[in-house]
Amino acid sequence: MIAFLALCVWVYLVFGHGRFWESLPELPPALPAELPAVDIIVPARDEAETIAPVIASLLAQDYAGEFRVILVDDHSTDGTAAKAGTAAKLTVMTAAEKPREWSGKLWALSQGVERSTAPVLLFADADIVHDPRHLSSLVARLVSPLEGARVDMVSEMVRLNCESLAERALVPAFVYFFQMLYPFVKVNDPLSATAAAAGGTVLIRREALARIGGINAIKSALIDDVALAKAVKQAGPIYLGHSGLAASIRPYPKFNDIFKMVSRTAFTQLRYSAWVLAGTLLGLALVWLVPAFEVLFGHGGRFICGLVAYGLAGVSYMPTLSRYGQNRLWALTLPLIALFYMVATLSSALDYWRGIGARWKNRDYGTS
Repeated sequence: MIAFLALCVWVYLVFGHGRFWESLPELPPALPAELPAVDIIVPARDEAETIAPVIASLLAQDYAGEFRVILVDDHSTDGTAAKAGTAAKLTVMTAAEKPREWSGKLWALSQGVERSTAPVLLFADADIVHDPRHLSSLVARLVSPLEGARVDMVSEMVRLNCESLAERALVPAFVYFFQMLYPFVKVNDPLSATAAAAGGTVLIRREALARIGGINAIKSALIDDVALAKAVKQAGPIYLGHSGLAASIRPYPKFNDIFKMVSRTAFTQLRYSAWVLAGTLLGLALVWLVPAFEVLFGHGGRFICGLVAYGLAGVSYMPTLSRYGQNRLWALTLPLIALFYMVATLSSALDYWRGIGARWKNRDYGTS
């Protein structure tokens, strides 16, 4: 019985899947026991609307060690570099022309890494503002391991913008689905093969980056944060958590904005496989659509299975809704939200098969 199978899946997810629903951990403000020099590398392409407050927040870090900010302007057309301002700790450079086989962000990062000299690097997106205590908190986790686990990389899922109706409906669910796909407990377990990172904030040891062959090792990856995490974790532990000290200021005012953001790389996540796509859509239908269908139209045992599965899904979503300060009634809409993401994933595949490929910041990427 499909309804019973859906219930079994939800029992496993809630009780056996790395407590993904807890929306933890979160690094507290902390002072590091060691103070290695840090180079903060910010790749930017056409980020004039956000770059000034981002750079200002990075320059205002209260980190007691040496640090500087390297802004890599990736051939912006909107005056991004000029709006970043000037400061003693700020270096602004223009990236060389991107080779065809590189993704834009990774090429810009590699240019910044070449210019840097510090033993610790912070990769920071150009749309994220940082509390003055943030860098110290990140370094403290890197140099002061918890439970004896020395880590080579620290990454955080920063707080995403959640103001418009589209953001309130879809952004918490995006974070929730990410946690479901990559349970943070498993990512942080050195014995687990699960690896992921959130690209907006990645603190990494230079030696760990060199060990994997540098940014060049993942140069064509569109989902660069996960690719980096997988490469680094093959040789050493990593840490992934939530951030209470950094937030994205990039708005997604319309549903279509989020749809485009998801569809840009969704099929890449599925390794461009039609079979994986079909399995993913069938799995998502089982997990999200079957319980809702049985609640609405099922009878007897089917209805009970659907109701319990639906309830488990809703309860598991509560911590993420609380993190984003959203009404708990949004949990009732999870099947519709999941359907939105399923359609975006299918759209991503259709674009790939039509030869459209990914497009970001007025730059096209291939379909292979």
